[in-house]
Amino acid sequence: MSTDADKPWTWSEDTWRAKVEHVRAGRSLAPARWKDGARCAVALSFDSDHETIELRFGGASYGKMSQGQYGARKGTPRIMRLLERHGVPATFFMPAVSALLHPNEARAVGASGHELGIHSWIHEFNSRLDHATERDLALRAADTLEKLSGRRPVGMRTASWDFSPYTLKIIREMGLLYDSSLMADGEPYELLDEGAPTGIVELPVEWIRDDAIYFNMDRMAGLRPYTGPETVLNIFQRELDLAHEEGGLYVLTMHPHHIGHRSRIFILDEIIRHAKSLPGVWFATHEEIARWCATEAGLPARA
Repeated sequence: MSTDADKPWTWSEDTWRAKVEHVRAGRSLAPARWKDGARCAVALSFDSDHETIELRFGGASYGKMSQGQYGARKGTPRIMRLLERHGVPATFFMPAVSALLHPNEARAVGASGHELGIHSWIHEFNSRLDHATERDLALRAADTLEKLSGRRPVGMRTASWDFSPYTLKIIREMGLLYDSSLMADGEPYELLDEGAPTGIVELPVEWIRDDAIYFNMDRMAGLRPYTGPETVLNIFQRELDLAHEEGGLYVLTMHPHHIGHRSRIFILDEIIRHAKSLPGVWFATHEEIARWCATEAGLPARA
């Protein structure tokens, strides 16, 4: 049966304005200066989804789960070695179930000086959950990562960047410093909750700067890799060059089961090399960047 929710053209102005204003970009938190006078901040991030990509759909395909296992078994170690060789930090967003399946990876992230961030319980879609379920899973995920790594996460990236009507309120209740799931800007901004400032820093993402859209493969669906690695490198590098020219933030999202392959890891290597060749680049974790932006903007201290 059709409802008013299915007919947005029948909504009153109050209704569609309320939808838009529920979660909104507020004031820019792009700082006047980056740490130590750097011109550009570079935030490398890895979504360690592993087997949860398939588990969230029921876990019926062992082929898909083996692809996820590759991310943990080969991809992440290869990434970690490269980061160590270059001496740069990164942020790993890890579903709790991934962390429970691969506890040594969760421990190694923190032990290596990288950041471990919340990335759902089992890569569930938040928009399909009720408030109580989403809240419970977020809290359990944070507890799991803290138990494994020894440190409470201070930031979240929702699975598939799926942000429900309840997500921001849960983030606020958890006292998190930042979110990195939304796309309203290229620079950091403060999240608004129904028009009210929250003090939460948004470090925005974009599908353009995500390896998954170029490399995903699903034999049972329409997903096929359609872009060669050299072209992906070109896109990522152009995004970096303009972020540097503008004195802004560069957030790159990657996945161990994609970027961690032999024919693709060079993309990460070349991006780091290119960033290092530019004057005044600050490599930092999401937490470090969010804290810098919050402090420069005079936001109240959080997690």
